[in-house]
Parts: sequence; structure tokens; C-alpha cells
Amino acid sequence: MQNFSYVMGSDPTPRTTHPSWYRGEHCNFIPSQRNLAEQNAAEEYVLKGWLPRNPFLSRANVVTAFGSCFADHVSTYLREQGYTTGLSLVSKGIHGDFANSHVVRFGAGIVNTFALRQQFEWAYEGRCFDEALWHGDSGEIASYDESLRDATRALFERTDVFILTLGLAEVWHSKDTGEVFWRAIPKEQFDPRRHGFRVSTCAENTANLERIWEIIRRHRPQAHVIVTLSPVPLVATFRPVSCITANVVSKSILRVAIDELTRAHPEDERLHYWPAYEIVKELCPDPYEEDNRHVKPDVVAGIMELFRKHYLLESWSEEERTARRRAALALLATLPGVDEALAEGLHRAGWQTPREIAETPPALLVRLRGVPDECAARSLHRAACEFVACGRSAQPGVLG
Repeated sequence: MQNFSYVMGSDPTPRTTHPSWYRGEHCNFIPSQRNLAEQNAAEEYVLKGWLPRNPFLSRANVVTAFGSCFADHVSTYLREQGYTTGLSLVSKGIHGDFANSHVVRFGAGIVNTFALRQQFEWAYEGRCFDEALWHGDSGEIASYDESLRDATRALFERTDVFILTLGLAEVWHSKDTGEVFWRAIPKEQFDPRRHGFRVSTCAENTANLERIWEIIRRHRPQAHVIVTLSPVPLVATFRPVSCITANVVSKSILRVAIDELTRAHPEDERLHYWPAYEIVKELCPDPYEEDNRHVKPDVVAGIMELFRKHYLLESWSEEERTARRRAALALLATLPGVDEALAEGLHRAGWQTPREIAETPPALLVRLRGVPDECAARSLHRAACEFVACGRSAQPGVLG
């Protein structure tokens, strides 16, 4: 796991500042390389001023994390710590259509603040759209069906902690209505007369976050809202400039919007910013995989360890979490037809034991990654039921 100790340069000489300037009540200097090598560098030089007074998140809470792909890391970690997300409501026997809600099924692809706002306005205020704005991972249209709207609202009504992970400020939009799409338009549907691309502004993104905050405070006044900025860069820009420079602009717009939101509501102690972006960019000399986009697993683990320390009331140590994960995967893999990849997918989604799978309707199992169709879901469900009926242990010792 990444320990976030910075590699110092050759000149650790302390810097001096001019003694004559008044620096106000709060003055925090940029840390030197020597500072960033200190044991508590993350807390002192990145997290300072952004942490809650005390950890507040318990396993009794329901957490809904969605937005960019980095939301998947957060949700998976929390489920492995025994916390409840929208998808694991199902694995815990709380049946509903939560697993089919767009914020659960496609939650890692709702990457801009316009799309986040649309989900809240659609669920809580009955907002309607005249065109297909939402597309899933494979380009399929994400429906506006009333049952899915109801499922989303029901999930939000159960949510105690919203974690909103912002991804990008570049957006594709309808030239006819001005509405913004979740992501780019599928190639076979693209029409240059109807579809356009632009870079959204700080003001637009701030307004979107304000609207989301307002809706949550009206309907879930006691809920915590954690906003974070994904450290995963653009895979490509559609501007006629380099992707590196376009990414800096995109992230900067969103970071400014988050800052505008938090500064506008200093009285709201249930509104938080989690600086995952700054941790990756400032404390990790080599944070990305070879593709220069995906954050290395040890860096993700380090970020989540800091999150555990400052946000979670209940948690297992990294060693215990790893042991429990291995035990769960081994147990799931004892089911006929469950290979390593499917066991991993089941576990990531919150299913720990065959008993939990046996108690889940096959129609919900089919929505998991790694369960290709309803036939496979029924087969998995049947195998789990037979496992339980045989009286075999539902949990290995470490899960006890």
C-alpha cells in the first residue's frame, strides 16, 4: 500500500520568507520536498482544513457513491469493509430494484455535474427529458422508465451518505435543447446537426453542484455529502489541443466549482470535500499504471486507508480486510460454475457467501458483472441454494 512518502530532491534547504508582510489569521506555506517526506504529510499538507471533526460513517449507514469511474473504487472498498451501498442492499436481503437504478448500474459513467444533477431532479422532482440523453457502458439507452425513477428515489431516501465523484468538464450536448449527455454519443447515433461538443464553465458546474446540494438538503437534510474529484485523467479530448493541457483545464474547472460550493456553505458541517485528486497529484511521484490513466492499486489502497482513518467509525485493518476478502473469494469459488473472475465480480458487488446468493432473486443476479444472462443467473442461484440445503458452512472461519 502506498505510504505517500515523497521522494526528496537534492536541495532540502529550508526556504525563508520576507518578514514584513501581514499574512492574516490563516497562513499555510507550500510544503518543501522535505516536508512531503514527513510521516504525516497527507494530513498536514493536503487534508488539512478538509477533514470532518470526527469520523461519522458507520456500518448502519447506507452509502451511495456515483459519478466517475473512481466511484467504483470507493464503493468496492466500503463493501469490503462491511458497509452498505445501493447494490449491497440487495445482497443484504433488502429487496427492491436498487440494483437496476442507473446510479448503481451505471454509476461510474455519470461523469459530469449536469448528469449528476439530472439524476436528482429526475428522481425527486419528476423532471422529464424529450430525448435520450443517458447511455450505458456499451452505448445502450438508459431508460426513463417510471419504475427506475421510483427505484432511484427509494435509494436516495435510504441514503445516509452521498459520495459524488466528479470526472470531467468537457461535455456533449443537444444543439436543439441544450441538454447535456452523460458521455459522448454512440457513433451510429451521432448527428452533427443535432449534437455538439463544448467545455462547460466554472459557473455552470457550480450551479449544478448548488442545485444538487439544495435537493439533498430539502429531501435528506441529515445526510452527509462528500464531493471528490477523480484523479483519473481524460482518455482523450475533443478539443484541438493536447489532451494533457485539456485535462488540466477540465479538472481545474471542476475543482473550482467544488471550492465555490464549500465556501458558499461554511455552516454545513455535513458537506465535505475529500482531496483524492491532490493526494495523487502532489504526494505520489509515480501514481499511474502504464496507460497513464488508471491509478495504481497501492495508491488507491493508500487513499482509502486515509479515508478509513478519518471517516469510518467501524473498520477492519488492511490485514483483516485482505484475509476476509480471500476467504470470501475461496468460499464463492466452491460453487459450481463460479470461476475466479465471477467470484471477484460477486464479491465486488457485495455478495460474501453462497447463502446471500441463494437469498437473492436470479433477476437481480443477472445484473452483476460476470453473470452474462438469465440462464447463468438461474444456474448460479440454483447452485447456491443446493450449497445451503446441503448444510455446508455458510462462511469460513475468518468471516464468522
